[in-house]
Formats: sequence, structure tokens, C-alpha cells
Amino acid sequence: MDVLIHSAGGPVNGGLLELTPEAWHSAFDVHVHAIFYLCRAAIPLMRPKHEGAVILISSTAGKLATPSHIAYQAVKGAIPHITRGLAREFAPDNIRVNCVAPGVIRTKFHEKMSPEQKKLNLEQRIPLRREGTSEQVAEAILLLVKNDYITGDTVTIDGGLTMRIA
Repeated sequence: MDVLIHSAGGPVNGGLLELTPEAWHSAFDVHVHAIFYLCRAAIPLMRPKHEGAVILISSTAGKLATPSHIAYQAVKGAIPHITRGLAREFAPDNIRVNCVAPGVIRTKFHEKMSPEQKKLNLEQRIPLRREGTSEQVAEAILLLVKNDYITGDTVTIDGGLTMRIA
């Protein structure tokens, strides 16, 4: 095995008092626990070749606090930390671990946004004033797979959304 990419899951809606314990645990199963099990399976297959790349997908939701998304923010915030820990652990094996954190990307999920929310994103939240594309996310993933001198990093693809945090 040369490359592992973990890109699973979706938004988990609900604030602390609305979210069920089952939804909380499910979010961790899909977004965090799966990484543990996938890496335990994949990395031993990379070690004999003394090279490999692991790409984990986070989200700007791991950096931004928004109402009613506590579980999604928690799991996506954990992924960059997992990335750094695994990168440090497996650097001696030349196995690179990196993370991609997309922001507002034009997908079916974002098609469900209200016109008001889309307008707010484009006019006030995203400095580049446009949504990203799946192709742009794929290009970042490919860069991290190909470049053998990047490890432990998180590439944020958000049109400048998170640089506005102050």
C-alpha cells in the first residue's frame, strides 16, 4: 500500500442539549475511530517499503465555532492533532501524514444552503468571494501525496475563511 486517504462522514447537527449520545458516539466512530483502525491496518503495509502517505480530511469546522455543530467541530478539530501525532511517530519510517481542511466547497451538501446563507458566505465570510470545488480539494490531496518533504501539516482550502478569525 502506498497511500491511505480517509475522507468519510458528513455534518453532524445539534448543540449540546439537542445532540443524542448516540449521534455523538457515531460522529467519533466515523471521523476519529475510523482513522485509528485504518491507520493500524495500512501503516504496517507501508513500513516494509519505507515510504507512504496518509491523508486525513478535516474541515474548517475544526477551527471555527458555530452554533449547533458541537460534535462535528469536536471530531474535525481532533484530526489535525492526530495528523501531527502520527506524522511524528512514523517519520522515521518515511511515512508522511498530512491533513486537508476544506471550507465551503461546492457539493450537494452546500446546495441545500439557503440563498441567504450562500450570500452571507460569498459576501461576508469568504474573502475570495467564491466557493471552492472538489477538484481544488483533490489537487491539494495530490500535492500532499506527491511531495515527499511535507509531513504533519494541515492544508486549509477555504478561500481565506479562517484567516478572518481574530
